[in-house]
Amino acid sequence: MASYIDGFAFPIKRSCIAEYKEFAAEVAEIWLEHGALSYQEFIGDDLSLQGTRSFTDAVAAMDEETIVFGWVEFASREARDQANHRVANDPRMAALVDASDAEFDASRMAYGGFKPLVSSSKPNR
Repeated sequence: MASYIDGFAFPIKRSCIAEYKEFAAEVAEIWLEHGALSYQEFIGDDLSLQGTRSFTDAVAAMDEETIVFGWVEFASREARDQANHRVANDPRMAALVDASDAEFDASRMAYGGFKPLVSSSKPNR
């Protein structure tokens, strides 16, 4: 288990999912190169549960949008901080954002760093 994760959720137009997937795959490689242990992103499928606030509401998604939810795993917060610095200064990131047709808007992203609280999994069989 990693000792630290950055988690995020944001809306994206359904019509841009294919373009965003290509963008995210390239972004993932940069994160891994700069120290992430793993990089995960998932696209919204079943986004409501009665009695709870949905991700759709939390990020004010519009009718034509769905949610991307993901996290990046690191060995420690220090490793995360170093990776964040390296990624932010990697010219490939700016070039990817400038060239992307995925309409990603970081100002609409919910984001945070998280330390472990509980971890449980079934053994591999």
